[in-house]
Amino acid sequence: MVIARHDHAASVLPSGKVLVTGRYTTHDGHNTVEEYDPATHTWSPKDDMRQARRGHTASVLPLGKVLVTGGYNNIDGTLKSAELYDPALPSTQSWSPAGSMAEIRTAHTATVLPSGKVLIVGGFGVGGALASAELYGGAAPEKWTRTGAMGTGRYGHTATLLPSGKVLVVGGYGPRGELADAELYDPLTGSWTLAGSPSMTGRAHHTATLLPSGQVLVAGGGTSDSALYDPASGRWSQVGSMATARAHHTATLLPSGKVLVVGGMTAISLASAEVYDPGSQTWSPFATLTTARSHHTACLLPSGQVLVAGGHAGNGPLASAELLEP
Repeated sequence: MVIARHDHAASVLPSGKVLVTGRYTTHDGHNTVEEYDPATHTWSPKDDMRQARRGHTASVLPLGKVLVTGGYNNIDGTLKSAELYDPALPSTQSWSPAGSMAEIRTAHTATVLPSGKVLIVGGFGVGGALASAELYGGAAPEKWTRTGAMGTGRYGHTATLLPSGKVLVVGGYGPRGELADAELYDPLTGSWTLAGSPSMTGRAHHTATLLPSGQVLVAGGGTSDSALYDPASGRWSQVGSMATARAHHTATLLPSGKVLVVGGMTAISLASAEVYDPGSQTWSPFATLTTARSHHTACLLPSGQVLVAGGHAGNGPLASAELLEP
């Protein structure tokens, strides 16, 4: 990449290019942006964001714009601002303000709903772990509205859009440490219900992947275990464990229906990768990364390749990127 990054965000645009925003440094967040072109395998700088941020979200909206929300930098602290990137606009004009959330938040989640609205959930803000949630979009594109709050404040959790249009939120850090529970958001009522627990062990900075079956695979988060949530029954079941405990890893649904988990960390950053087979509910080893990394991003490209970019190793943030062939 043009610059070393971790705690950044990566978004696959309708063009197939990958937009990478922000990063963490020891001194500040960063407002730089770059783009990967899979046709030429090159990176190029793009217009800077209006505000430096890391630990933010970046969501591709139905018309191809990218909504960036929240995050943190050392000058402004935790942020409530949001901005929009329009890849169709010329240079110097691609970023515009998108209003402000009701609360400052970082390490939150953002989920694009079937309605086109974006659901922002939890995060770390005033008082610690947030239970609040809010919606962006609708008739007024820059309008933010509150929606129902979760039963438990959390950050470092996952949020997965289910085929029903509901959103499954799992784990994260709560007021007393790692959480083992899950909650389900219904956009029709704006309310939350309990959704059981994938295990007795709390987890944070794990992954949650929607499988073609409609089930959700939750993996890692300081542990090697994985579990399946079945929306039809509302039940959890344990499946095979990964060979390695990991957190701050990535999980990518492959065209085959299998799930590729890459990197992450235990006490150190990991170079290992594993593949989950939903048919056998087991994990198998995948080729080792060239560079151990955690806090990276992984994107499925139109070619079926997986772009792994940036992250953190023992000696700091990484500028390197790798293409994986599943």
